[in-house]
Amino acid sequence: MSGFVEKPEAPEVPGLVHLHTGKVRDLYQNEAGDLVMVASDRISAYDWVLPTEIPDKGRVLTQLSLWWFDQFADLMPNHVLSTELPAGAPAEWRGRTLVCKSLRMVPVEAVARGYLAGSGLVEYRETRTVCGLPLPEGLTDGSELPAPIFTPATKAAVGEHDENVSYEEVARQVGAETAAEVRRATLAVYGRGRDVARERGIILADTKFEFGFDGDTLVIADEVLTPDSSRFWPADEWEPGRPQPSFDKQFVRDWLTSAESGWDRRSEQPPPALPQQVVDATRAKYVEAYERLTGAGWA
Repeated sequence: MSGFVEKPEAPEVPGLVHLHTGKVRDLYQNEAGDLVMVASDRISAYDWVLPTEIPDKGRVLTQLSLWWFDQFADLMPNHVLSTELPAGAPAEWRGRTLVCKSLRMVPVEAVARGYLAGSGLVEYRETRTVCGLPLPEGLTDGSELPAPIFTPATKAAVGEHDENVSYEEVARQVGAETAAEVRRATLAVYGRGRDVARERGIILADTKFEFGFDGDTLVIADEVLTPDSSRFWPADEWEPGRPQPSFDKQFVRDWLTSAESGWDRRSEQPPPALPQQVVDATRAKYVEAYERLTGAGWA
């Protein structure tokens, strides 16, 4: 069993209908039928949404996504209509709220990998493949792949694992034309993001996107190239053959699996609250990722 340690109550806002509370985002619909996405400061690890929040995390995710959407504007459209705060919304929503088009979502996590890590590394060690794609011998933890690959996954509910699937399975589920379009878009946006990050001294090891259709047009949605959806590694510390330092929630994972936390991730007990030093270190990593990528200071 996993999920929320304690599922939060979504605020009621006049003119908005609450649709869903996810690991990080609360989703509403306004009277025009548009979606209102609010990124919270919640953080998850090992399929649990933790009881401790990371200050500013939701704002970092939102502002970084907006910056990346601008970088990809010539590649494909995105779902953002407005960053204006809806009338009557709580003040704490400022900077973390997007008004978005309601899309017909493609039910696939569109994952691009340029380096070997995570579930891809586990599969490679067993079969020399990732999502059924054969890879050369001799790769190790953190190795750069010969070329970026599209390795889709099924979208899981809160508290469940996403499951890697083959491209053929995606084509069976959504149709060959849509599968091909999603694969092209995933690799194109990843390639642009990888190049932009590399110029700033950051390796974009892998990332996941979500896509939907606005009529017949494929649109990129949700968040893009944030520390929640991506593995960012400092380029000057990259050393294949070991886990890489990263700009994400690794501090949280490391503490939860340490003796200090007293938590057994194999049990059904929810994880404990995070100590302040882990909260501070995690916030600092999210802010550093924003500042290094955008070149702007965090206010």
